[in-house]
Amino acid sequence: AKRVPLTLRAPSFRPDLDELRSKITPQTRLLLLNTPHNPTGMVLTTEEQSAIAALAVEHDLLVVTDEVYEHLTFDGAAHVPIASLPGMRERTVSISSAGKTFSCTGWKVGWVMADGPIVSAVRTAKQYLTYVSAGPFQYAIAEALRLPDAYFDGFRANLRRKRDLLGEGLRAAGFEVYQPQGTYFITTDITPFGEKDAYAFCRALPERCGVVAIPNSVFYDDPGAGRTQVRFTFCKKDEVLAEATSRLRRLAS
Repeated sequence: AKRVPLTLRAPSFRPDLDELRSKITPQTRLLLLNTPHNPTGMVLTTEEQSAIAALAVEHDLLVVTDEVYEHLTFDGAAHVPIASLPGMRERTVSISSAGKTFSCTGWKVGWVMADGPIVSAVRTAKQYLTYVSAGPFQYAIAEALRLPDAYFDGFRANLRRKRDLLGEGLRAAGFEVYQPQGTYFITTDITPFGEKDAYAFCRALPERCGVVAIPNSVFYDDPGAGRTQVRFTFCKKDEVLAEATSRLRRLAS
């Protein structure tokens, strides 16, 4: 298969739907989506998802959608599963993960939802990728999925507060901050420091400040699109976030 990327660009990171349409050819078989989106924190709107769904139906495409941050949306942004839109139920593979929703990433337990024949195809492929998953953890996650809505509401509210805590600290330290609508990541820009290479910046950051971050450039096919972007995470204790932003203020001097 040949992967054809659609670049998301700062500051909004919204998909260019005209560009997406132009990339679809008679050879196109599948659309791969991620919303809420890592690393940018962008959440596709219902209108955007509807337009993507219409393209999938028009061109008879399968859609594989990574929705592992489905419960982590903020400020009125709402995740709408594309499988729920007209004509999509029979052509969508929806993927999610307990690692994000229940904060147990190392367990590596997730799930796929699709029509029966598609699930059979997924299982056939997966048996050549991993032989077995962690059996005892699967029972634990089955219990977690029965938690009441109050759990998800509290989880979202707590991480929204941490997002704001880290975002304010990063702005105070001098970063340009792109406010995320979802996930637990914040993308920033390092040009206010006179920096132009996120990879080099992140390699030096532990020695300079004792803080670790990820260069967004590693996620891009277009090397110029994310060259000055750096990703931080806010799924940490409040005191860790406060200490990190305090250390990052050294960059201003």
